[in-house]
Amino acid sequence: MPQVKLNEISRYVEDNISNFHSKKLFSLENLSLKKILRRKNPYLYKAKNVLTSQDIVKGILDAHLSSQEETIFGEFLEGLSIFINKRVYGGTKSSAVGIDLEFEKDEIKYIVSIKSGPNWGNSQQVIKMKEDFKRAKKVLHTNASKKNIIAVNGCCYGRDNNPDKGEYLKLCGQLFWEFISGEKNLYTDIIEPLGHRAKKKNDNFINAYSQIINKFTLEFSREFCEDSGRINWIRLIKFNSES
Repeated sequence: MPQVKLNEISRYVEDNISNFHSKKLFSLENLSLKKILRRKNPYLYKAKNVLTSQDIVKGILDAHLSSQEETIFGEFLEGLSIFINKRVYGGTKSSAVGIDLEFEKDEIKYIVSIKSGPNWGNSQQVIKMKEDFKRAKKVLHTNASKKNIIAVNGCCYGRDNNPDKGEYLKLCGQLFWEFISGEKNLYTDIIEPLGHRAKKKNDNFINAYSQIINKFTLEFSREFCEDSGRINWIRLIKFNSES
């Protein structure tokens, strides 16, 4: 069985990780304070006794970035997974709706939906994934495939102690990376390449982040604070919720 070399993974990360950082910066630089304020719960900040413009701005900005980072980095890890699997098993990016990877191993055809972590979706999203698996299996069987087809929900981190879900397998963390590569320790081996040049990229991001914090804090203070500096919660709530 072919093996993927760590220097190949390092080159892939080197060539593609900049997209993750670029998308993060793009997400940050194209934000509008008022747009994200309309999506947040002002009652929560009042209940938490948040008293400064900067604390509110930082809170909503960090929540937004956390969500964005998970999505953007999930896309990067999906690409890395497909790259590694292609090197080892000849896998390909799937054209089927909701399926990310297709490959064959030991006379079995695997169709894989790749997610970041084990708690990636609600019940309706899981139902949709299962429907995507059924649809993909039907198409593959129609195309005269005689192979057994197994659906897999692969999660790049975390664990699930009950991987057999009946209609599909859920493989998380170590089990997922070993499944796509045949390498038991790949889940730890990829840490070092991911950190290469991370400090420089992160410094650039922190500079942009600090500027946005300052900019939004000034804007929030002008729009939603009294001359005394006190937050005008009524004005903020009306902006957020008034018809």
